[in-house]
Amino acid sequence: MKRAFAVLSILAFAAALPLAAQTNQPERWLHVRVDCTDPGGEMVRINVPLSLAEKVIPAIHEGPIRDGKITIRDSHMNDVDLRALLAAVRDARDGEFVTVQRRDGEVRVAKQNGFLLVHVRDLHHEKNGRVEVRVPMTVVNALVSSGSDQLDLAAGIRALAASGDTELVTVKDDHDTVHVWVDSKNTSE
Repeated sequence: MKRAFAVLSILAFAAALPLAAQTNQPERWLHVRVDCTDPGGEMVRINVPLSLAEKVIPAIHEGPIRDGKITIRDSHMNDVDLRALLAAVRDARDGEFVTVQRRDGEVRVAKQNGFLLVHVRDLHHEKNGRVEVRVPMTVVNALVSSGSDQLDLAAGIRALAASGDTELVTVKDDHDTVHVWVDSKNTSE
């Protein structure tokens, strides 16, 4: 579950970086807020104007990130064709597609009102962690719009901009809270 959480959080964060500024809309901002209540814990606030990110992201050439796109070394990850899976979800009616309940946690994947929803609850650890991801399907479609082995971050962000104020990721456990969202404010909550 930790691996799924990490991948989903990174994708949601990465998807929100390279948004082009819209001339007829207020500047869009990506916000990341992290609060740790442990003694000596940290508080982090990131507020990035997406027009700045748009100029910076094409300059990043690190690992699988090149020219605003992330290359997936094998688009059939663990024998699952990511594009075919997302196309099937896109074309399906709203509903709950996957529910896994185990002693140590729960996972739920659904499509509802034009959003892909992923909820993960980790009951194994003392922290009782919870992850909620809410991504507009238009963003999911845009992310997979480029070559068969790439996620197009720029296209995903353009679709995200058209979605208005959007909550992307919320992570909570007994000590930490992470919140990732996009809106037109230049400060976090």
